[in-house]
Amino acid sequence: MYLTIPPFQSITMKFAFLTRRNIIIAAVLLVVAGGYFAWQPIQGAFVPSVATDITDPYVYIPTGSSFEDVVKILRKGRFIRDEANFRWLAAQMNYKKDEMRAGRYEVKPGWTNKQLIQHLRSGPQAPVKLVLTTMRLPEDVAGKVSQFLEADSLSLIRLFHNDKYLEQYNLTHETLISVIIPNTYEMYWNTDARGFLDRMVKEHDSFWAKNGREQRATQMGLSTDEIYTVASIVERETNNNDEKPRIAGVYLNRLRIDMRLQADPTCVFATRDFATHRVTQKHTGFDSPYNTYMYKGLPPGPISMASIPSIDAVLNHEKHKYLYFCAKPDESGTHTFAETLSAHKVNAVRFQRYAAARMRGK
Repeated sequence: MYLTIPPFQSITMKFAFLTRRNIIIAAVLLVVAGGYFAWQPIQGAFVPSVATDITDPYVYIPTGSSFEDVVKILRKGRFIRDEANFRWLAAQMNYKKDEMRAGRYEVKPGWTNKQLIQHLRSGPQAPVKLVLTTMRLPEDVAGKVSQFLEADSLSLIRLFHNDKYLEQYNLTHETLISVIIPNTYEMYWNTDARGFLDRMVKEHDSFWAKNGREQRATQMGLSTDEIYTVASIVERETNNNDEKPRIAGVYLNRLRIDMRLQADPTCVFATRDFATHRVTQKHTGFDSPYNTYMYKGLPPGPISMASIPSIDAVLNHEKHKYLYFCAKPDESGTHTFAETLSAHKVNAVRFQRYAAARMRGK
């Protein structure tokens, strides 16, 4: 005898079997998915992601970067090991934006994705040390600054020639460089051209307010820009800081009696012949408002950045009656000073003979 199962009951049993199997499968999938989503935050919080042997610990994120740009930067620098987990965690931590936070950040080896994201999202930037020395031209400054900051040299040069922008600081293209004091400055890497110049103006104002510098300039009857211009000439005359106050005194004496400064460095600046080792008629005969052999008074602006020792040498110049100086006939690199033109000519002849003898010796 065979047991006959009604068709409806058979279908019901098959459906029940399939339902139980689907439930089991679904349950397994839920467990797996739950494990995955439970593992993601665990992995992001406890599993190291940043390589332990990174050679450069700094991440540079340019202004306007997208999330994909940041991922590419981090991947290239070996700051993320598990990119999928980083992407997932970045979305969960609300780090992923249309425009990402820019800057320069120091990353520690062995950080987790969570630590990395927290730092890039809201951590402090790592400032750069911008070193400015006595460069000659604003274009030189732009080239140097662009080596330290995100601002490129072209954006800086354009700003340096923006008369309307410079007017707010009572600057012109000729006097612009007087606002830049050679020093080492801590700045954020993503500083733009305007941010750089604004900072220089603040540093300039602070510099002149310290140690009574601005008050001293006023007492001398000169503006801070004029003091800087004299200092720029002194800067290019000698590297000897001990001699700078005496040389500054010579130029101030000439200004006081309305005598032409006749400063060789101004002629070099006028011709832009910065490689020359000897000033000739080609330089002193070149017609330019910067040529102090031709025109009385100070040139339109500095002929170089002036170091702090040169600026202070002008403010604290040596008081004497010297009007002339020339190089000493030796290897010291210092100068011989004279009160009269006749005495100066004697000194000049001595140096010329010395220089000629050296040439013959070569």
